[in-house]
Amino acid sequence: MLNLTNRPKTKILVDGGDPAETERIKALIGFVDGQTTNPSLIAKNPEIQALIQSGKKLSKEEENNEYRKIVQSISPLVGDAGVSIEVFADLDTKAEEMFSQGKEMYSWIPNAVIKYPCTKEGLKAAEMSVQAGMRINITLVFSQEQAAAVYAATKGAKPGTVYLSPFVGRLDDQGEDGMSLIKNIKEMYAKGDAHVWVLAASIRNLDHLLYSFALGVELATVPTKVLEEWASKNFPMLDTSDNYTQAQQLKEIPYEELDLNADWQSFKIQHPLTDAGIVKFVADYKATLNQI
Repeated sequence: MLNLTNRPKTKILVDGGDPAETERIKALIGFVDGQTTNPSLIAKNPEIQALIQSGKKLSKEEENNEYRKIVQSISPLVGDAGVSIEVFADLDTKAEEMFSQGKEMYSWIPNAVIKYPCTKEGLKAAEMSVQAGMRINITLVFSQEQAAAVYAATKGAKPGTVYLSPFVGRLDDQGEDGMSLIKNIKEMYAKGDAHVWVLAASIRNLDHLLYSFALGVELATVPTKVLEEWASKNFPMLDTSDNYTQAQQLKEIPYEELDLNADWQSFKIQHPLTDAGIVKFVADYKATLNQI
């Protein structure tokens, strides 16, 4: 167990959909600040998998009920970073529908954070949610322009009520240094009012986690296997970014000078990796339903 007087400033979230796994990690490292969920992770929940393997297909209402039960089981296990609950959205879902789902999901637990995809409709839903006083997490972020749009769309929110989730590993997969995007966003946001917190997502290995600490990201959502490796190495901390070597094999993403005060719709929001991520989540969601 980590000596909590020496814990990183970065809040640690478990990336998963199984409350038993959350309990195990909490016992291993001594704390869990929050959790991120999404349709793919919920579809992998052992109880959902058992239903699928038995031949049971859920209705949309049943799937929603199962999601709520899982989230309600996770909620008391985690800290103030809350549980991110993702709305069910495809590439055609309108902002009003996302916001309607988000309002309902926000009522499920006292520490809910509603996840919207980083699309034009998702950011419209984010605007509505900020005005309603909800905590939100904009997910599937792959560019600095998207990050600038999120900042501009959520102006007026209190610090720590808006999370931004850049997906590091998926950028690495296509030969780009995902951590350089995190670095760029942190540099850009340093010029702002700190109402958006960066949440390093799609973390694939211990180097990603340790470099997140070094960059001072506010939050990191981490698969259990990486947290287990961190514990097995006696919880190393990285206090200098000079030790991050993975980027040597990847193409650095250049920094862009962007105006955080510009209209959010002036930024390029569409990104092919965002679209691909939404398509995957929808497929995983439909795999649990009667309507295949």
